Amino acid sequence: MLHARGVRADFVAAEMAAMSEGRYAKTASRSVLGSMNEFVYLAGAYRDRRGADDLVALSLWLAQTPCGPLYGSHVTPEAALGALIDEWAGGRSHRSAPTT
Repeated sequence: MLHARGVRADFVAAEMAAMSEGRYAKTASRSVLGSMNEFVYLAGAYRDRRGADDLVALSLWLAQTPCGPLYGSHVTPEAALGALIDEWAGGRSHRSAPTT
């Protein structure tokens, strides 16, 4: 999904390295759990309405959805990602240069 948004390759590589290990744990936030359930519902509605199984398109669409836990900051996952990349890059452009 990061490549589909045109995110710089060095940020993608850093994220992949940071996600090399994972843990499963019970959430302490019912708000996060509720948001996850809402995303499941929205994903099903998206598939039913559009008849599509393109997971990248679905992810890009869901990233524009307002999300309760983000209301205090960036509101949507897409905006939160942009802010995270800008912070990581120290204000440098996080998008790849357009290809012609």
